[in-house]
Amino acid sequence: MTGLPLILAFIVAIVLMIVMISKFKIHPFISIMLISVVLGIIAGIPIVDQTLEDGTKVSGLASVIGAGFSGTFSSIGIVIILGALIGSILEQTGAALKLADMVIKLVGKNHPVLAMELMGWVVSIPVFCDSGFVILNPIRKALVQRTGASSVAMSIGLGSGLYIAHVFIPPTPGPIAAANTLGIGDNLLLVMGLGVVCSIFPLAAGYFFSNFIGKKVKAADEADRAEVTKTYEELVAEYGKLPSGISALAPIIVPIILMGISSAVSMAGGKGFAVDLIKFLGTPIIALAVGTVFAAAQLAGAGKMSEFYNITNDTLKTVGPILFVTAAGGVLGKVISSSDMVNYISQHATVLSTMGIFFPFLLSAILKSAQGSSTVALTTTAGIVAPLLPILGFTTPAQITLVCMAIGAGAMTVSHANDSYFWVVTNFGAMTPDQGYKTQTMNTLVMGIAAIIEIALLSMFIH
Repeated sequence: MTGLPLILAFIVAIVLMIVMISKFKIHPFISIMLISVVLGIIAGIPIVDQTLEDGTKVSGLASVIGAGFSGTFSSIGIVIILGALIGSILEQTGAALKLADMVIKLVGKNHPVLAMELMGWVVSIPVFCDSGFVILNPIRKALVQRTGASSVAMSIGLGSGLYIAHVFIPPTPGPIAAANTLGIGDNLLLVMGLGVVCSIFPLAAGYFFSNFIGKKVKAADEADRAEVTKTYEELVAEYGKLPSGISALAPIIVPIILMGISSAVSMAGGKGFAVDLIKFLGTPIIALAVGTVFAAAQLAGAGKMSEFYNITNDTLKTVGPILFVTAAGGVLGKVISSSDMVNYISQHATVLSTMGIFFPFLLSAILKSAQGSSTVALTTTAGIVAPLLPILGFTTPAQITLVCMAIGAGAMTVSHANDSYFWVVTNFGAMTPDQGYKTQTMNTLVMGIAAIIEIALLSMFIH
């Protein structure tokens, strides 16, 4: 099956998947894998590997499923494990509570959601949103217990800030790749500047939606406001003495700094052992491994090193289900990208080109919703749009940068079951998949619309 019927089949498949998970309570892993297999067969992916007459090798459905599953593990699997382990250690030593106190002193008790959103936005400039959420989640959980704020509001607020910087502001790879494809790779400061400006509307939308949905949906780790103060004092008494601010911050801030320096070095270019070493230390896996070392040192300083084995074991038990469901989402994305859907959308892009600045947004949103990856949506859409820029009337660096921003806005619209970030926010936020659709999916829709409205307004004045 190809063309429009395949797109309709995809829509039906997504609806069925949501119904299976929310209505019939079938485990997300089973639901997503089953839909992926059925959709792969309908899309015409061969059931076994084939070699065409011209020598081209075509992967069979089993190989596609394996590649999608393993690809997720290789990209964020270890990151999730190490990030969760750091979080567990911070909770055991009381460092998470110390970090929560530091945040409260900075922004006050009345604005914890805004604090998490802005924290996420800053952190995600050099760090992938998936990694950023895992790294900052201990602070989110501690702030929920410290302030009694809605856990859902805090999760969606943090997720909002991380996602916005992820699609708009270099040195995150997606915006850089899109800018290069569109021919503005030498104007990254302009891209970064407009990325900051174009973050205003979606940041506001994400903040207000987080507070709104936090009153409607309750997560499994909600704090009882009436017991917050008592609970906090009891927790502090259990730890005896909380770690110092520097000690508490090190396992989180060191990986962020390493990744940020690595991104800056990559943008600047250069060769040599020192450059390679910085890039190595700045890869998410290695950076978080360094953070884990700092966390272990903190555990040793608290005299709890004997608990390290059990903490690690419990963390792996907790993270396991998250990893497998996330990997299943990767399978669905791989099946879609291996079908003819993306080619069909690309070939018929000219039909949408009369929409001006809304064209790259809509195209990117379609690709994002179809295959799950924001980075893939950014790069693929940029490749389609680049030859059409003169036809669309976008010729100056500023105008083309706005196109890049429109693509970024589409690349966050919407996050659902085939997006690893959906499962990171949902599971680490202690929400069910059904709640994830009401919170994370709806929030990314609201933020995407807010972003393209701001970009459309800016396009009236920027030439």
